[in-house]
Amino acid sequence: MNQYETVFILNPVLSETQIEEAVKKYESLLTSNKCTIVHKEDWGLKKLAFTIQNKKSGFYHLLQFEGSGEVVNDLEVEFRRDERVMRFLTVKLDKHAQNWAEKRMKKNQSKEKA
Repeated sequence: MNQYETVFILNPVLSETQIEEAVKKYESLLTSNKCTIVHKEDWGLKKLAFTIQNKKSGFYHLLQFEGSGEVVNDLEVEFRRDERVMRFLTVKLDKHAQNWAEKRMKKNQSKEKA
């Protein structure tokens, strides 16, 4: 099983419930394809470096999951079909990226506790 990390940007005009609905859709897609979600983060509304679809900001989300390579194609097809998703990027994590991701998770967990 390989580890992957997906970052996707949702349209900024969506409501809280629509955003939660979109994120749950992709989480359920991964779990239905026998993937385990290792970590997920909501980065919130961020300003974009350049305009996308005449939008200057978007809601960023990160999903780190473990699964087979075939699921990445299915996930990206769903991203392309969904009008709520402005951009997405999925990368396979090597051992160095996995170590960095673990450090990031621990850092975020320590911030939440404080």
